[in-house]
Amino acid sequence: MQKPSKKTSQSSTDKTKDLIPDTENAEQQQLSTNQGTLINDNQNSLKAGNRGPTLMEDFIFREKIMHFDHERIPERIVHARGAGAHGHFELYKSMKQYTKAAFLNDTSKKTPVFVRFSTVAGSRGSTDLARDVRGFAVKFYTDEGNYDLVGNNMPVFFIQDAIKFPDLIHAAKGEPDNEIPQAATAHDTFWDFISLMPESMHMIMWAMSDRAIPRSFSRMEGFGVHTFRFINENKVSTFVKFHWKPLLGVHSVAWDEAQKISGKDPDFHRRDLWEAIEEGLYPEWELGVQLVPEEKEFDFGFDLLDPTKIIPEELVPVEIIGKLTLTKNPENFFAETEQVAFHPGHLVPGIDFTNDPLLQGRLFSYTDTQLSRLGSANFHEIPINRPIAPIHNNQRDGHMRHMINSGKTSYQPNSIRGGCPFQTTIQQGGFASHAEHIDAPKIRDRSKSFFDHFSQATLFFNSQSQPEKNHIIKALRFELGKVVLKDIQNRMLGLLSLVNSELANGVAEGLGMPVPEKPLYPINESIPADMVVEDYQPISVNSATDKSQALSMEFTIKNTIKGRKIALIAGNGVDGVALNAIKERLSAEKALVKIVSSNLGTINTNENNIIKVDFNFLTTSSVLFDAAFVFDNSNPSFLHQTEVLEFIKEAYTHCKPIAIPFGLIDRPELTNIKVFAEEDMGVILIKDGDTNGVADSFIEAVANHRFWERETF
Repeated sequence: MQKPSKKTSQSSTDKTKDLIPDTENAEQQQLSTNQGTLINDNQNSLKAGNRGPTLMEDFIFREKIMHFDHERIPERIVHARGAGAHGHFELYKSMKQYTKAAFLNDTSKKTPVFVRFSTVAGSRGSTDLARDVRGFAVKFYTDEGNYDLVGNNMPVFFIQDAIKFPDLIHAAKGEPDNEIPQAATAHDTFWDFISLMPESMHMIMWAMSDRAIPRSFSRMEGFGVHTFRFINENKVSTFVKFHWKPLLGVHSVAWDEAQKISGKDPDFHRRDLWEAIEEGLYPEWELGVQLVPEEKEFDFGFDLLDPTKIIPEELVPVEIIGKLTLTKNPENFFAETEQVAFHPGHLVPGIDFTNDPLLQGRLFSYTDTQLSRLGSANFHEIPINRPIAPIHNNQRDGHMRHMINSGKTSYQPNSIRGGCPFQTTIQQGGFASHAEHIDAPKIRDRSKSFFDHFSQATLFFNSQSQPEKNHIIKALRFELGKVVLKDIQNRMLGLLSLVNSELANGVAEGLGMPVPEKPLYPINESIPADMVVEDYQPISVNSATDKSQALSMEFTIKNTIKGRKIALIAGNGVDGVALNAIKERLSAEKALVKIVSSNLGTINTNENNIIKVDFNFLTTSSVLFDAAFVFDNSNPSFLHQTEVLEFIKEAYTHCKPIAIPFGLIDRPELTNIKVFAEEDMGVILIKDGDTNGVADSFIEAVANHRFWERETF
């Protein structure tokens, strides 16, 4: 091996000075634990067989994840920025055939919940509109104890084994020498890691799609990510994947819009959730499940235990079983939203784990993290975490203990208290883990069924509408365009070429680089030695479906304007009767309607009435609204103000519905808008002041959300 050359001093103005690979004494640097033990395999946790559960004795994994869990105090290392709300879950149909979980059996009962949404990479002070995965965690306060469904707004993840999670997050966070950039992955360390981890390619498609910049929490899906088990009264196991389907549809914002919102209102998602609940426009999602009998575990071209894979809904339809409704904002953000402690290991009888190696690692990491963040093993006694089910055990003491136990016994079994508390039989509701047969060697390895990294990435890209494909290409152009090291860009182009040629060529054009003729497929330690050959080709399985409608937002719900924020732009001399009629019509459809004018205070109508102004052009922006309705008035100079024209232009640029007086389209600044008015692309012309005559068309356009086809003109 050629000895690496040492660093040379460089000018402080050289932006690449900190991007030179750290090769000093590299020939002497061998991977080790914190105790100095050399590590043979840093890619796989120790499991009982290559598809078996992670073993508790894996001291290398436990040391690595424990160090990671305790790196930040007091905010969460990941999912630090969040917003939460209280609500309830109602079951549509009993799932007794599949699970004995009581809250999924009784359709007459409302189960209290607390839900926390979050971004992953940024700190508590970062923006809501970062391009990022969103956390979607639900705590069910059931009569059998707390059940936590801790997922994301994307159904897959970047890595397959939890031992790589610290590496992923370290790479995604701001770079450690300067902690820049904040809440962004558009930098070298993230893409260096991804370019060496082909298993991330499916998740990259999701993370670079519009799913990463949702319009609001109430308009994004949620997923349990992993495959779990339902267990019924007869101990029969059924594999299950969880889905949250928003009743307002799945909608996003434009990337340029997201960046501007970050400057105008970095609390945009938090505020939207809070205001919707305060207005009584309660966010709702339906809970769906995909069920796979145990005997069909291997009927797919992918592994159910692989967290980088979905089950296409064309293969296993999502069965809707209940509804989640958020009805109450927290009374104290810190006490509730910050102190809530989720854990995928908080189970109730009837729900159990699988051997998904990412899930197995989370079962250790979440408790360890809570000990660091909340300071005590008694975090379950904090009110927001306290079960409604009674707690009886002989645990005592510990930092910040709330419960005052009486009596002499702090152990079990005992005779002094007559044996209390007693163990509970399975028939009485006691939890018993699924009796899965395991007969396998202890090994650090990965099942070969996990090695198809591209088929579902291709499926996702092929399933997108053309505007969505364009957005993925532009997102990758932006992200990789921020990368300084050309080797990283070249490796990524090679991986993208294994997903889709249109994708790779589109990104390469934006970077001003060619797509490699032969992709440099990273051969790292995760690939078994017997598979490493000079001409190694990545495994790719023929998918059972070429496209999946569920993966595209083109087919989402577009029949409601509930919760949409609509700007009514008006000045002095406006037709007050027409303005109030439109406001009432939109409000009746449960939209949030605000009056925007040149100045705060009031405007005078042409009937000499007064209308209160909610915002002026200084205190709001078009990016904070879903649509705009512009009213004519007796003072033409109002509509010709720069602020009015800029508001319209920006809303038009972001493909939003706009209704404007016919005479405005002849303004030079709005020349292009005339084309879309004639093509029925969300631009509605108000002729002869007939605002009521366009109300239906405007409402239909707002329900459609965006007219992305404008981007191609």
